[in-house]
Amino acid sequence: MSVPNSSIRVAVGSASSPPGGPPRAGDDQEARPAFTPPIDIHDGPDGLTLEADLPGATESNLHIQLEDNVLSLYAKIDSPAPESARLIHQEYPVGDYHRSFILSDEVDRERITAELKNGVLRIFLPKADRARARRIEIKS
Repeated sequence: MSVPNSSIRVAVGSASSPPGGPPRAGDDQEARPAFTPPIDIHDGPDGLTLEADLPGATESNLHIQLEDNVLSLYAKIDSPAPESARLIHQEYPVGDYHRSFILSDEVDRERITAELKNGVLRIFLPKADRARARRIEIKS
């Protein structure tokens, strides 16, 4: 899926494996459920803002990677319940998050920033100078 009518094109998808590839046989990781987090994308005058809901994510368990034109995010989430506690009701499943986006050349990759607050990740994708609208002065 791509974002139509946006000044910056971003292809949105869910990749099948986290950065570094999927766990391989022999890895000490057990199979964990992985989810595609819901996102919102806002188009502003200076660029796009992606907002992803990542409950349980922290700076230490969230990885954001830009390789070539693919921006990937991966969060390894542990259960918030104490090990000795018994689950009696659950309204959202606990698991890892993975999502990737294909960026167009209209994004200034050097100025991408990210902020994580209260389980919401905001990634700002600024427009490259060549993608910004500007007025051309006419000399007479």
